[in-house]
Amino acid sequence: MLRLDWIFSIPGSACRFIGYLARSFKRRFWLQAAIAFMAVQLINWAGHLPQAGLSPAMAQAATNIVNQAGASYVDANNNPVTGIISNQTTLQASETPPLTIIKTADRGAAEPGDVVVYRLLVRNPAGVASGALTITDELPLGMQLIEDSIRTSPLQFTSITTNDRSFVLDFGGASLGGGQELSVVYAALVTPDAVRGSGRNVAQAITPTSSASASNELAIRPGILADCGTLVGRVFVDKNFDGEQQAGEPGVPNAVVFMDDGNRILTDPDGLFSVAYVLSGNRVGTLDLTSLPGYTLAPNLYRLADNSQSRLVRLEPGGLARMNFGVTPAFGEEQG
Repeated sequence: MLRLDWIFSIPGSACRFIGYLARSFKRRFWLQAAIAFMAVQLINWAGHLPQAGLSPAMAQAATNIVNQAGASYVDANNNPVTGIISNQTTLQASETPPLTIIKTADRGAAEPGDVVVYRLLVRNPAGVASGALTITDELPLGMQLIEDSIRTSPLQFTSITTNDRSFVLDFGGASLGGGQELSVVYAALVTPDAVRGSGRNVAQAITPTSSASASNELAIRPGILADCGTLVGRVFVDKNFDGEQQAGEPGVPNAVVFMDDGNRILTDPDGLFSVAYVLSGNRVGTLDLTSLPGYTLAPNLYRLADNSQSRLVRLEPGGLARMNFGVTPAFGEEQG
């Protein structure tokens, strides 16, 4: 029975191979043969120790890694056979990346109305200048760049180009020197549209010969906009009975509107009112005519539904709905 065991030319693998033999083979002969073979291999590797001890800078400059395997076995006549050497395998060593970039945010989750601060760190680990540098960043849906917040150091950008949700920082041909870092900080406003997006954006550092990219994913929480909206409206003197306030039609202060949830709303000196954080769905507001002595509901010549003290609106989550009430003097005479 032919038994073939491969031994790879890596010292760590050699040690593991000895352990494997010690566990797997019961006869002392195999262990002694393995130790002898390993000793020969280690002596051969010792001749290459200066190469193995390359400094980090020299290791980065290496371009190829050569690997070779050897084997020994016992033939059918119980004769050991050694010195079986495989072909060489050459691997291309990874070179030092010309640019690296890291992107972080000051929080892991945000909701509409929040301001998120992003930070980019661009490094040039190579020993030579990077060449003319530009930074691009594409924000997620619903994220609005605050241009005045952008800060860069030590290089200063000379211009910024925005397009939809993305922007490009141009540094006027300046480059990062070997081992130098560039810091970019900016802020973005989370708008209600962000709840429809992924919260993931991608930044790139680009030079004429290379580029690097990094991404950051922000968890977008709907916040109060998930269930609530805003109601606005006005109570005014409708002189032409069209349901809309025009110039010369004054607002009515201190008018009371009752909501279907029991809220009592009072108009301001201009007859306006607004209510935030109203639960979404069908909402009904009713004008309390007893709060308006001398006035009655104005007839609407264009919308029959508005010839009622109540207004029905459909309020979407995070949406805005309006309800207006037109009134007229009760006895046909406008009162001051």
